Amino acid sequence: MPVKQIIGGIPQAPAPAARIVAVDENAAGQRLDNFLIRELKGVPKTHVYRIIRSGEVRINKGRAAADSRLAAGDLVRLPPVRVSERVAEKAAHPAPAREFPILFEDEHLLALDKPAGTAVHGGSGVSFGIIEQLRQARPQARFLELVHRLDRETSGILLVAKKRSALTRLQDQFRDRETGKTYLALATGAWPANRKVVDQPLRKYLLPDGERRVRLTTPEDPEGMRSVTLVKVRDSLPPRPVDGLPGFSLLEVTIKTGRTHQIRVHLGSNGHALAGDDKYGDFELNRRLAKHGLRRMFLHAWRLQFDHPASGERMTLHAVLPPDLREFLPAGLAGDASGAAEAVAPPR
Repeated sequence: MPVKQIIGGIPQAPAPAARIVAVDENAAGQRLDNFLIRELKGVPKTHVYRIIRSGEVRINKGRAAADSRLAAGDLVRLPPVRVSERVAEKAAHPAPAREFPILFEDEHLLALDKPAGTAVHGGSGVSFGIIEQLRQARPQARFLELVHRLDRETSGILLVAKKRSALTRLQDQFRDRETGKTYLALATGAWPANRKVVDQPLRKYLLPDGERRVRLTTPEDPEGMRSVTLVKVRDSLPPRPVDGLPGFSLLEVTIKTGRTHQIRVHLGSNGHALAGDDKYGDFELNRRLAKHGLRRMFLHAWRLQFDHPASGERMTLHAVLPPDLREFLPAGLAGDASGAAEAVAPPR
């Protein structure tokens, strides 16, 4: 029976034997350190760099530096490494396999209709997310990586790359603001129809308990990040005094910069909090909304435009409003806001 070791007060699982990993086309061009961080899950980055410097990691039997670029067919020697029992336990009990509604799929990418309440990945108190469940559901898939992220309570379009080349090309588009990301949002009050652009910098900060938050700041703030949101009023909902509910604005919100909580802070800080927002919203109103069927934030990633990573063809995807949001809207308005899923021809 293997003997456990304790390092730094943390019980360690027995170290496996050294192994040789062949580099496939999905890892071709990747730096050695990034390749190891993915292959040696649960191993601290400091230890990854230590075994590279010591020469324990080899490429085609030769020593290599952390910034060495891998080529398809390279053979990488991974030395025995120890991981904490927590990581070993996680590996022994992986995320449950789960598929999600598919809006589009080909050999390069997968577009999912993400349900609200599901994290996109594990971490920050969440054991697993969509990407971990998807990998378990598709054990034959050699590469599945998130292209971008959505907040846990946000529903709608989420892209997953099935090849590294697709991942880098799509992420380049997101970084260079070449995508069109439009959300449907329900905000309190009457948003001014002539207020079409919110260009206000945002700054991250932490609450005393360590939870992340974002607030408006000034252009002079060295830690501020320029954030631009385009707002179009789609329709209005009148007040419901009998139910104690104010009027609302149904908005099409397009983000030109993808900052954390950007829509929530830009709308809320301008006096129009998102309905159901549990971080920046009107908490008393949220309780009343829950009694009338809206039990989460009304924010849905409705439309996404991007160039296909292989063909370059411009694509437009739509995700219809999910039932919990659709049912809160008046019947006619709900139908108009849903938006039919748009047929997309596969790339030629």
